[in-house]
Amino acid sequence: MPPPEWVVEHWPGSATVIAVRSHGIREGKPTDETRYYVTSLRTSARSLLQHVRDRWSIENSWHWVRDMPLREDAHRYREPNGVQILATLRSLAINALRLKGIRSITEGIAALAHDIRGLLRLLGWREGAVEMPLE
Repeated sequence: MPPPEWVVEHWPGSATVIAVRSHGIREGKPTDETRYYVTSLRTSARSLLQHVRDRWSIENSWHWVRDMPLREDAHRYREPNGVQILATLRSLAINALRLKGIRSITEGIAALAHDIRGLLRLLGWREGAVEMPLE
């Protein structure tokens, strides 16, 4: 549908307002939600829906995982280097678990939280491959 005048005033160049209705079950209860999107893209409804799905795919597979199981938003670091280092370590953890075929990051973290040998195997390290001096 074309955008209403107030949308055009606030977002110049907007071409379309998209309403996406979704049905599902969340926490055991049925849901029925409508989400609205404003875009300047001039394309088919099918293509716009694919853009919305692609965006939510990123949200669900990457941002949600970083925030919920890894609690990224709860951390309050003050040093910029610390923020970047921890973000890199989180990405490493997520990607290592996914490369091994583990779909649930929460379950993967729980399984390896107290298993250093399993964690090292996940990262491709073999026992005895590197000797570390005890100093």
